[in-house]
Amino acid sequence: MADMPATDAIRRAAARMRLDIVEMIAEAGSGHPGGSLSAADIVATLYFGVMNHDGNRPDMPERDRFVLSKGHAAPVLYAALSEAGYFGREHLTTLRKLGSMLQGHPDSKKMPGVEVSTGSLGQGLSIANGIALGLRMDGGSQRVFCLMGDGELQEGQVWEAAMFAAHENLSSLTAIVDSNGLQIDGACNEVMCLGEIGRKFAAFGWQVIEVDGHDPDAMIAAFGAAHAASEANNAPSVLVASTVKGKGVSFMENNAGWHGKAPSADETEQAGNELRAVIAKETADV
Repeated sequence: MADMPATDAIRRAAARMRLDIVEMIAEAGSGHPGGSLSAADIVATLYFGVMNHDGNRPDMPERDRFVLSKGHAAPVLYAALSEAGYFGREHLTTLRKLGSMLQGHPDSKKMPGVEVSTGSLGQGLSIANGIALGLRMDGGSQRVFCLMGDGELQEGQVWEAAMFAAHENLSSLTAIVDSNGLQIDGACNEVMCLGEIGRKFAAFGWQVIEVDGHDPDAMIAAFGAAHAASEANNAPSVLVASTVKGKGVSFMENNAGWHGKAPSADETEQAGNELRAVIAKETADV
């Protein structure tokens, strides 16, 4: 078999991650499928095409750092970490169970590869700022990535953190907004209108790139361009990634009702059939 282009491997990883997300939430009987599925391509691109990390050495000093600010989307992070070899697949069925390292929100005390415990929305970017500043003070060149939801941007602390990052010239920091347009109470723009997210970050002094959050090729190029722009302008960067809530499962797509509930047995079977078909197609295309 010829060497596979990186983005082919990323697409296959994202497809497997989506199936893992649905199955682990179904097994748990609770969780957040919508925003986990929307972010699967973003997280797969980071872990299998952009970030420097090693599942066999989760604490290696030279690793890039990832902060999942929207911690309720923990299943997408767990799926990626399992895919990358941080822990065995047998743990995926323990999501949200007592004693499991796969808690409902990421727990850095229990889970290898989780940099920080998250879940209180709006705080992740501040934490990422601190990590980036600390690494710079230590003379490191590691990059820091922070994934936020668009509804999360309604939190005021996000914009305090945005000011700080620009003021401190945190050029190693890249934020990603999973912009799927929906939150638990409905459309973001009806709950509290976000306006033009990119222009807001630009006004705070950030380098802004808008990208299709389901296109690994476009995202790899965007992460590269963001890094170059940050270095050239001594400023943080942000990718505003346009996504679909519930991506990959027909009855979950663009449906705010799937923000935070588990599928029934029949729904799990239907979702599994759809996702396995995508996996088969991605594998056949190699």
